[in-house]
Amino acid sequence: MKRSYRSVMAFAEKLLFVPPPIEVSGYHVKRYHVTADPAGIDPEIEKAAYAVLPELLPEPDGTPPAAFVVLHRGGDDGAYVNAYTWAWDNALHYANAVAGQPALGCPDRDPTHFVRPERPLVGCVWELPPILHERDAWVRHMLAPDQPDLDAYLADTLPEGTTGDRH
Repeated sequence: MKRSYRSVMAFAEKLLFVPPPIEVSGYHVKRYHVTADPAGIDPEIEKAAYAVLPELLPEPDGTPPAAFVVLHRGGDDGAYVNAYTWAWDNALHYANAVAGQPALGCPDRDPTHFVRPERPLVGCVWELPPILHERDAWVRHMLAPDQPDLDAYLADTLPEGTTGDRH
């Protein structure tokens, strides 16, 4: 029997912004912001998300201190910050926080009140595009060359535009 799923809204890609990298807890952190708002992520949400970032980053393990973060402003009250940190030279450590989304355990609808969710979700369709790019950039600049080039890795980001349509 074929299941039928009804979408509440038609799917649309979101906008992707790429602010410059920052340093947090000894890590160089590349940043991706995802939103449907052409003005970008509200500065108060960005400030709250980056305030929780230190608790999402693991203790360094000898791998070059690099990470990337996807900050996503949902279409409702939700805001999501996903932190991906390179570990064991070739693996990704993942941690996240969410705000304004009671379905994920948030105590309220405040998009600046970030908490750690208990559900093991890795990211939604709008948050996943940076992962493929970052995997390829890590291989290109850190694993394949004779000498790893962290600066080249940090400079290699997805272009701003949308979260999809990158064929």
